[in-house]
Amino acid sequence: MRESKKLKKFGSLLVASSLLAGVLAGCGNGDDSSSSGGSSSGGGSSDGDTIKIGANLELSGNVASYGSSIGLGAELAVKEINDAGGIDGKKIELIKVDNKSENSEATSAAIKLATQDKVVAMLAPATSGNTVATVQIANDNKIPIVTGSGTAPNITVNEDGSVNEYAFRTCFIDPFQGIVAANFASGELDAKNVAIFADNASDYAKGLAKSFKETITKSGGKVVKEEAYVAKDTDFRTQLTNIKAANPDFIFIPGYYEEVGLIVKQAREMGIDVPLMGADGWDSPTLIELAGADALNNTFITNHYSAEDPDQKIQDFVKAFKAANGDKAPDAFNALGYDTIYYIADAIKRAGSTDGEAIKNELAATKDLSLVTGTFSVDENHNPIKTATVLEFKDGKQVFNSKVNP
Repeated sequence: MRESKKLKKFGSLLVASSLLAGVLAGCGNGDDSSSSGGSSSGGGSSDGDTIKIGANLELSGNVASYGSSIGLGAELAVKEINDAGGIDGKKIELIKVDNKSENSEATSAAIKLATQDKVVAMLAPATSGNTVATVQIANDNKIPIVTGSGTAPNITVNEDGSVNEYAFRTCFIDPFQGIVAANFASGELDAKNVAIFADNASDYAKGLAKSFKETITKSGGKVVKEEAYVAKDTDFRTQLTNIKAANPDFIFIPGYYEEVGLIVKQAREMGIDVPLMGADGWDSPTLIELAGADALNNTFITNHYSAEDPDQKIQDFVKAFKAANGDKAPDAFNALGYDTIYYIADAIKRAGSTDGEAIKNELAATKDLSLVTGTFSVDENHNPIKTATVLEFKDGKQVFNSKVNP
C-alpha cells in the first residue's frame, strides 16, 4: 500500500551504537565451539580470532560503481563491528574479490572464496545475473551468500518454486519495485498511456518490466509501446523515435545507469519531456555525468533509502560514512553493503557458530532487524519484508519523494 507523498520517517532504524549493543554484545545463543575450526555441516571456518567473510563484488567492469559502493559500505560496517570488539571477541576479516562485472568471473570468485579462503559467508555480487551465477556454489559448499542489491526473484527461488537454501538478500525484489513504480505513475503522476523501454538481455530489467506492466494494466493504464535495447548499446534514437510516435505520458526504463544515462540524454534531445522512471539500477553518480542534470529533471526512481531522510539514526550513518569517505554522502548501495554485513554478523552471533548451516538457519529466522535501509523480517523465500523509497532527480540531485510500505 502506497503512503502519501509527504515525508514519513523510517521506524526503528539502525544506528551503529544501537545495533552494536543489540547484535554484538550478548544476544547470541549457544556456544562458539565451531568458530575456530571446520564444521561438519559445511561452510568455512574462522582462523583463530578472525571470522572470514567474503565479498564477491564488481570492482571493475561495466557496473563497477555498484560493487565498489557496496564494498565501501561493507568496510565501514566491518570497522565499526571490529572497533566494538568483534563478534564474541573475534574480528571480522573481509576478503574482497573482483568479479569484473562478469558472470563467469563471479562464479570463479565464489569458488575461490569458498575453497581457498574458507570464508563462513559471502556478500554476493551487486547484480542479479552475477549473483545467480554463484548460487550453486553456495548451495554445494553450504556457505550462505547475501546479495545487497541483486533483486531478481530467481536468486532465492527457482522456477519450480523451490528455495535456494543458502541464498539471501537485504534488498527488496524486482516485482516489488515494478509495482511501486506502476502505482506511483498512476497515482501520483496520473499516467494513463505509458511506454516501457527495457534491456531485454537483463533478468533484472525484464523482471521489473513484467511487474510494472501487470500492475499498470490492472490499475487502468495502457501500455502504448514497448521497446528494447541490450547492454553496451549507445544509440537509442530509433527506439526512442518509435516511443515518441506512440505519444505516451510516462516512460518506464528499467536498466542500469550506463545505458540509462544515454537514453535519458537522447530522449530529452529528441523533445521527449514526459516523466521517466526507473529503479535502483539508476543509482550511480555516473548517471548524472552521462545524462546531464537538466535532462534528469522530471525523472524518478525506486530505491532502498534516502540519505536525506531526517531520521537521526540515518543521519548518524550518513555522518559516519562521510567521515570515512572524504565527505561523500552514502548512496543506496553504500547503505545496502553496510546493512548486509550487519545482517550476516547478527546471524553469526545468534548462531553462536561459524558453521554454514547454523548461520543459514539464523539468516532465515531473522525478524524485526533494524538496519539503515529499514527494519525487516525474512520471509519463507529468503526475501526481506521492508519499505521502498521513491526519489526524484532535481537539478542533478536525488530528492526524497515518498515512502512505500510492503
